Amino acid sequence: MTVLLPIRQVEKPWGREELPAPFAAPEGTRIGEIWFEPPPELDLLLVKYLFTSEKLSIQVHPPGTAGKEECWLVLDAEPGAVLGVGFREGKEIGPEAMRTAALDGSIEDMLEWHPVKRGDFFYIPAGTVHAIGAGVSLVEIQQNNDVTYRLYDYGRPRELHLDDGIAVSLGRPLDPAMHRKLPEGGALRLVDGPWFRLDRVEGAPDAATAARFSGPLLAIPLAGEISVAGQAVLPGQCAFAPSLDQINFPGGTQCLLAQPYPN
Repeated sequence: MTVLLPIRQVEKPWGREELPAPFAAPEGTRIGEIWFEPPPELDLLLVKYLFTSEKLSIQVHPPGTAGKEECWLVLDAEPGAVLGVGFREGKEIGPEAMRTAALDGSIEDMLEWHPVKRGDFFYIPAGTVHAIGAGVSLVEIQQNNDVTYRLYDYGRPRELHLDDGIAVSLGRPLDPAMHRKLPEGGALRLVDGPWFRLDRVEGAPDAATAARFSGPLLAIPLAGEISVAGQAVLPGQCAFAPSLDQINFPGGTQCLLAQPYPN
């Protein structure tokens, strides 16, 4: 059985030549994303690490089985790093006002730019206008679709998708319940539907967590070495497990568990 998911490093102009440990960029490349190619049993989920040196475009994803909802866990952030998620408090922004703002660039100032540090966690529902700022390293778990509509790209010469993007955009703030500041330690339930479940565990999961994660799942170590079917899995890797009882969690380990929902 293949345990470790294959890795694909993706060069991006906003990526980095130097990545935080345990990652390393090939000499002369700017790596922005590291993808773990999902196994057939879990092809509804995609796990990525992202590393930014510049702001990413302001964008939005559509809803549904062919759309994309995602979540971010910030692993490291430079001083002043921000994530733009949803619009600032105030009157809801309509389609025409959003189009005007996207064309003249004022949409950047209309976003809510959240200062972030290690441990910030965001769930990004479909339709939420968002952007990742510079100086951030994060792990992203998402529906395995890549339908992205760019609304604004800071003058870069890339295509925008205003008609499609504005049609699915929610012109309002992010629900405060979608943003949490996680403590350094402890087991936490992070996402429980509608498209996937995600938990952070320390050491072996408790009985309630084990009952929730029946069937195949992905394990993403954050600290310490776990093993799946006897094979070591380290931070910076992602493993497929046919069941939770195939995973050994020594004391002192911290790990994300992800699974399509409902399973």
